[in-house]
Amino acid sequence: MSLLVVSRDEVAAHLPYEACIPLMREAMTALSRGRTRQTLRAIIDLEGGGAFGVMPGAADGTAFGAKLISVFPAAATGAPSHQGLVALFDPVSGAPVAAIDASELTAIRTAAASAAATDALARPDARRLAVLGTGEQALRHVEALRCVRDIEEVRIWGRLSDRAAALAERLGGRATSGVEEAVAGADIVCTVTASPEPVLLGRWIGEGTHLNLVGSSRAGPAEVDTALVARARFFADHAEGVRRQGAEFLNALEEGAIGGGHLLGEIGEVFAGTLAGRTAPEEITAYKSLGSIVQDLAAGWYLYEKAKAEGFGTRVPF
Repeated sequence: MSLLVVSRDEVAAHLPYEACIPLMREAMTALSRGRTRQTLRAIIDLEGGGAFGVMPGAADGTAFGAKLISVFPAAATGAPSHQGLVALFDPVSGAPVAAIDASELTAIRTAAASAAATDALARPDARRLAVLGTGEQALRHVEALRCVRDIEEVRIWGRLSDRAAALAERLGGRATSGVEEAVAGADIVCTVTASPEPVLLGRWIGEGTHLNLVGSSRAGPAEVDTALVARARFFADHAEGVRRQGAEFLNALEEGAIGGGHLLGEIGEVFAGTLAGRTAPEEITAYKSLGSIVQDLAAGWYLYEKAKAEGFGTRVPF
C-alpha cells in the first residue's frame, strides 16, 4: 500500500483556473443539493496569533477526507499564510490514498470559487475590478476573475502602499491611496484582507456592483459594514456556515439591520437554477466565501486522478 503525495509545485502546475472554476460550480451545486456531507470547521487559536483548522467532509461517489491547515499571517518570509494538507480516502476501500499540499490548493480553489460566483452574479458587462488587500488571494482573485470577465481595469488597495504598488504593477493595474478611491465606479469588488474591522463601507459602493467577501472566514473579523450587507442580495457558499461563522452577516443580524431571510441561499442553488441570482442590473450582489471542504475534495480528487493518469506526484510506502 502506498500514499500519493502531491507537492505545492505540482498542484500549481496541474490545477489551472480553467479546470478549477467548473469543479467549484459542480462541488457547490452538489453541496446545495445534499449530495455532500460536511461539518462546520473546527478552529483552535494558537499562541502567537496563529490558528489550526480541521475541515472533514465527504462527496457522494468520490473521495472523503479532511483538510488540516494552519493559518499564520506572520509566517516566515516566503511562506504562505495557509499551510497544511488535504488527506483523501478511497470511497470503496476506505484506505487513505493521497496527501495533497493545501496551501496551493486552497489558494487556487478559493479564487476559482469566487470566479464561479462572479460569473453567476456580476453583470455581464462588468469590466472594472477593485481588490482590497495585497496578500496571495489578491493576486489569485485577479487571475481567476480574468477567466470569467473581460477585465479592463484593476485597482489595488492595501494598508502597505509599497506592496499595493508592487502588486498593481505586476497585474497591470493601479494602486490607490484609499478604499473609497479603489471602489469608486467598480463593477466587481473583492475583499481579501485580514482586517478585524470593516474597511469597506456601504455608502462607497455604487449600484450594480458585485462583491466577493473572502478575507474573514470566521465569526469576529468583518471586512464590510452592516450598511453594505443590508443593501446587497446576499448569498453564501454554505448557508449553515455563514449563519454560524459569517461575521458580516452575523453583525448585521445582531444590529437588527437585517432578518435571517436576508441570506437568500447558497451559490450552488444559483448555479443549479433553483434560486435567482442577480434580478436587475442596478442590484448589488454579495457572495460570502468561508471556504468549504467539498471544494478541497473536488479539486483534490481531480488532482489525484490526474496524477495517476499522467504520472506526477510521489508514491511513498504507507
